[in-house]
Amino acid sequence: MAVTAKEVNKLRQMTGAGMMDCKKALVEADGDFDKAVEILRKKGQKVSAKRSDRETNEGSVFVRTNDDKSKGIIIAIGCETDFVGKNEEFIKLGESITDAAFNNNPATIDELKQVKIGNETVEDKITELVGKIGEKIDILSYEIMEGEQVVPYVHAGNKLGVLVSLKNTDGSDLTDAGRDVAMQIAAMNPVALDKDGVDSATVEKEIEIGKEQARAEGKPEQIVEKIAMGKLAKFFKENTLLEQAFVKDNSQSISQYLNGVKNGLTVSEFKRISIG
Repeated sequence: MAVTAKEVNKLRQMTGAGMMDCKKALVEADGDFDKAVEILRKKGQKVSAKRSDRETNEGSVFVRTNDDKSKGIIIAIGCETDFVGKNEEFIKLGESITDAAFNNNPATIDELKQVKIGNETVEDKITELVGKIGEKIDILSYEIMEGEQVVPYVHAGNKLGVLVSLKNTDGSDLTDAGRDVAMQIAAMNPVALDKDGVDSATVEKEIEIGKEQARAEGKPEQIVEKIAMGKLAKFFKENTLLEQAFVKDNSQSISQYLNGVKNGLTVSEFKRISIG
């Protein structure tokens, strides 16, 4: 059937799809706008599938916390280009997905994609924008955290974000201290909270590296083990959050800094996600 330019423009305004795509969809749908929208969404799904092998090295990180700071979430949504990552519709979608995640507490990314935003799922919303923009968009990371006081931080450029859960706050607002620690995590990327949090495979690897370095330096075999353990201690100091030197004052560790802010104050958990 023939469709008018006015009808094509109406569908374009409704969906944001291209003029020719709108015209073809309306013709295929015999002028039924709802059916035409469905056809365009299906086209978006094809675009999404066709682009599934593309890398999403750009995008934005989004965070939310509740009013009493006992809960926080952090989400990384990726796209292919920096241009799309700064696009108003992309940011709006990211914020909607973050709100949906915060309000529904899905356990995984797959569960998050099935959460409803209005009458559509998160996955449907992503597919629609993929069809409109013509670029792969996906949820790259999603973390939820609960604690005494959860403090968020998003680094300049919105491509790196952190959540920190403070412990032994005694009800005090310690946002500034939490932000200092979050910035430390963003900058130094610790592998764990403390040495007990480092997985055994990493510990074994570091010990073996220490031994090989000692042997390469010509150290006697009877002291190789001792040297390796010394190097392991240095690894813990440089790579676990509570033992790291505080970047704002390297005369003290993060553990010492927090204890100075409030006696017994520490970190129970942290999450760090980045794009690219």
